[in-house]
Amino acid sequence: MPYVNIKVTKEGLTVAKKEELIRGVTQLLVDTLGKNPATTVVVIDEVDMDNWGVGGERVSVIRERQQLQQSQQ
Repeated sequence: MPYVNIKVTKEGLTVAKKEELIRGVTQLLVDTLGKNPATTVVVIDEVDMDNWGVGGERVSVIRERQQLQQSQQ
């Protein structure tokens, strides 16, 4: 029974996109490893941007900077 855990920042991932991820990952395991889709588990964890860091910075700070840069262009 494969178990896949996808962690993404909480930035408005829609139900439709979650369904697409679950279907796509499940199909990938079927196609690549021959796994049974009925026993394949996919979990999506949405993490608040203040609780996710990249390069020593919170993602919320990185996103704010990116938005500021885009508005100045």
